[in-house]
Amino acid sequence: MKPFLVVGTESDDPFAIDVGRFLGQRDDISDVISLKNFANGEFCPRFIGEGGHRPGYGLAGRHVVVVSTASAWLSRDALAMRTLLVARSAKDNGAERVILVEPDLFYSAQDRGARPDQGRTDFPRDERDFSKFDGQPFSARLYAQALSLAGVDRVMTVHNHSASVGAEFDEALDGGYENLSPAPVFAQYLRSSDVIETGDNGRSVVICAPDEGAAGFAEEVRSALGLPDAGLLQLAKVRTDERRVTSTVAEESPCGMDDVAGRDVLIVDDMVRTGGTILECCRRIREGNPRRVVFAVTHFYSSDECRENLFKPFLDEIVTTNSVPTILNRDMQGRLRRKMVVLKLESWIASVLEGSRKAPPTCAFDMSTKHPRWRGSLE
Repeated sequence: MKPFLVVGTESDDPFAIDVGRFLGQRDDISDVISLKNFANGEFCPRFIGEGGHRPGYGLAGRHVVVVSTASAWLSRDALAMRTLLVARSAKDNGAERVILVEPDLFYSAQDRGARPDQGRTDFPRDERDFSKFDGQPFSARLYAQALSLAGVDRVMTVHNHSASVGAEFDEALDGGYENLSPAPVFAQYLRSSDVIETGDNGRSVVICAPDEGAAGFAEEVRSALGLPDAGLLQLAKVRTDERRVTSTVAEESPCGMDDVAGRDVLIVDDMVRTGGTILECCRRIREGNPRRVVFAVTHFYSSDECRENLFKPFLDEIVTTNSVPTILNRDMQGRLRRKMVVLKLESWIASVLEGSRKAPPTCAFDMSTKHPRWRGSLE
């Protein structure tokens, strides 16, 4: 019997299908589980058995992997409810373990509430921070508790920046929260391509954190790249209103703007939604006359505003992942397809599920033929 049974919250989710394929699952997800709706609109998943087992025990001994990603058709709220019901269906039919793979963990932005006991942060909270959440639910805690109640034993996500989310999920799942760093994934691609100059121990590279929250990840990427002589530049951002930020070099930054001249600058961050912070960051870096400016970001939320901001000439290249799979759609990339590479995480996720962590991660990548490096990447 195969150790894993992989299903999704949508039968044609390519991320779920590929994770299953890399784990050796030959059956289509639609042949493993029926994701049906009753006439009244209620969702009711049903695992499809071969018969010959006691009712309610068709998944006895199986480790069911539920893969949940953002959808072009269903809201995150609808997908979250589907996840809960699929997990409960697995446990109610004898599954030994249920593992949720949600690369872009839902409700992570709602990671604390308006009271001191609602969220465990790595910074001191003040009245301004409490007021930001006044009147709304502490949704990350609710989601963690709901997943546990539904029967989820382990949650695997990618590059979640919130210490509060990690604490809540770890408590609700009795230590079953796993937050994977994509630093080795980015490093493997960057070293095997010509995106940045990685020779000479990294003397030609400066790795930039656009704000304090990305500083730790910048260190991880430098370590994963194996470039001890690469510079580290930390910026500090000040948000003047909902859409405007200004960037300055942080006092604790090892490098200054004078250190980027003639070097490749690699900006790293966990997510981008509007692109305003990165645009300002790139504008400031360009004042230092770098050779190239590359942005490596894990979660890419494509929007008109984001595409407009990041297409500006301050930025040469974008390397991201398919944690939000819609970014693989050329219409979602828009003109950014000329400077975007998408690393596909499914094989890496499958290897982590199988316990293979020692070898460098190998990921397929997606690149438009409009990208100047496309032809060279095939040689």
